[in-house]
Amino acid sequence: MAWFKRKEKGINTPTENKKDTPKGLWYKSPTGKVIDTEELEQNFYVSPEDGYHVRIGSHEYFEILFDDNKFKELDPNLTSKDPLKFEDKKKYSDRLKDAQDKTGLKDAVRTAVGKSGGEDIVIACMDFRFIGGSMGSVVGEKIARAADYSLKNKIPFMIISKSGGARMMEAALSLMQLAKTSAKLAQLADANIPYISLCTDPTTGGTTASFAMLGDINISEPGALIGFAGPRVVRDTTGKELPDGFQTAEFVQEHGFLDFISPRQELKRKINLYLDLILNRPVRNVS
Repeated sequence: MAWFKRKEKGINTPTENKKDTPKGLWYKSPTGKVIDTEELEQNFYVSPEDGYHVRIGSHEYFEILFDDNKFKELDPNLTSKDPLKFEDKKKYSDRLKDAQDKTGLKDAVRTAVGKSGGEDIVIACMDFRFIGGSMGSVVGEKIARAADYSLKNKIPFMIISKSGGARMMEAALSLMQLAKTSAKLAQLADANIPYISLCTDPTTGGTTASFAMLGDINISEPGALIGFAGPRVVRDTTGKELPDGFQTAEFVQEHGFLDFISPRQELKRKINLYLDLILNRPVRNVS
């Protein structure tokens, strides 16, 4: 299967360098602000001085959004295969095993059902630590099954996107997930079940081209990178210089692709407020 072997070297950031949460006693934000990691955790992994939102994964988002961090994980043991026998510097099957060993995750998304503000919700959360949050067959299948669970039980659905795009090691199988997940979200729309899309840093590639931009409401955290192709590719294709802040959440909102931007500390309250309003429920005081 020589078609699926990369012959030229490209960008290949080691998985261990794609960290979500900070390690050590202190964390230094990109603007140079230093904060104790325990204080950072208590502040929802947001630097209090400059508002920088540190990348976090499904473990932290579930803790923030589910009441008392109680939830039932859906399809926790679903794992990817290697039907194309893809090989770059190492076999895809070996890279999957390495990613699983280093992250403790089965793949780049976890799905769960639980209560948020006392009401049921299904959440699918991507993890950038697992091969850059790339979208392969398992990511598409777990999101589709979570949408089915939401549809069957008439529970609001939420996806937290954090992805570098489609997983090249699965080629066309990865691209098929765009249509697959989009079709499932269309079924939720037909059944009048709310779907919330939260775009976090980064939300790019095939993720942006499918479920990340199909929410009944599309929201983001401050400063998140949101786009399809990278700035260099866009610049080379259009032959034009890009405006300041291009592909930041604030730029995307200004141009009509986001409904609002929420600091992480207010995320749970705002999501539940939206659901109360759209479902015609009594508005609750959610903290």
